[in-house]
Amino acid sequence: MRQATIERKTKETQIKISLNLDEQSGIEIDTGIGFLDHMLNLFAKHGRFGLIVKANGDLNVDPHHTTEDTGIVLGECFKQALGDKSGIERYGTQFVPMDETLGQVSVDLSGRSYLVFDAEFTNPRLGGLDTETVEDFFQAAAFAAEMNLHAKILYGRNTHHKVESLFKAFGRAMREAVTINPDIIGINSTKGVI
Repeated sequence: MRQATIERKTKETQIKISLNLDEQSGIEIDTGIGFLDHMLNLFAKHGRFGLIVKANGDLNVDPHHTTEDTGIVLGECFKQALGDKSGIERYGTQFVPMDETLGQVSVDLSGRSYLVFDAEFTNPRLGGLDTETVEDFFQAAAFAAEMNLHAKILYGRNTHHKVESLFKAFGRAMREAVTINPDIIGINSTKGVI
């Protein structure tokens, strides 16, 4: 089974995440930030992942540390659960419409960390989440998982719809990338490692 459980404790946050790539073994999300919980639920549902997230952070300061550190731990879980990445598709690209909005996420589980983020949010806050931390979440996840992650809003008006389309597209793109293809022999790279 491709799964991982990782716990991270700092003076700012205490986060524990369990990820199962191969079974939808349940989704339980509690970060203390309602909108982030909603987005992670969507990510797991549309990615068909088992995901348990328990985060306690310094929300009396602001949501930044909790959001970013959740991204770090989620990325670390993907890296650990994927092991040597033998047989995986490696790449994933998904477009997700959300009413007037169209979002796109492309990933490459390459072993190289990079984020390209192209989205503007007119609403600075959604529930308890500062929308500028959405990019921080994706950067943290991309760097911890050692993957290329490109996230783009092609068009849209409503900030909730924009963020939601990105999290759904991220889940679907990751599902595509982690899928084992029996036609792939070994590692999907001419280098022999990713």
